[in-house]
Amino acid sequence: MRRFATLRRAGLALALGALALPAVLAPAWAAPPPPGPAAKSAVNLPSWDQLSQAQREQLIAPMRDRWNSSPEERPRMLEHARRWQQMTPEERQDARRGMKRWEHLNPEERGQMRALFGHMRGLDDNARRALMEKWRTMTPEQRRAWVQANPPPPKPERSDRPDRGPMPPRD
Repeated sequence: MRRFATLRRAGLALALGALALPAVLAPAWAAPPPPGPAAKSAVNLPSWDQLSQAQREQLIAPMRDRWNSSPEERPRMLEHARRWQQMTPEERQDARRGMKRWEHLNPEERGQMRALFGHMRGLDDNARRALMEKWRTMTPEQRRAWVQANPPPPKPERSDRPDRGPMPPRD
């Protein structure tokens, strides 16, 4: 009998707890979830003009190091910065998406894209569209054959770190 009374009290406590739980959690359910750490911290960070000199230095240091260690890369770096500044926000977003897609390609796919885009550079808009449409309909074997017939332009040698010589291919 004692065992039954103990079980009944435990059941009653559980039922009362279950009834009280929604009242306790209701404010948490009603409120939107707090922003993630990146969103929260980005909102609280100051504009460039409000950064301390040490904070500005911390942001610029990696770029200064690349600039100083690779004099032969300076024209390319300057051209990339100029082109980035001229892009609209939508174009920048497209460029970021393209970089992410590139990162996820395997080496064979990267080689195919190099060949395809190297070939497309010399085409007008209509020919470019036609080639892209043809590419989409090709089988993997047909794409390999096309790349063999239209090899990619040679990749320029890069040396971001002169003390280590040319960088290995990124594939």
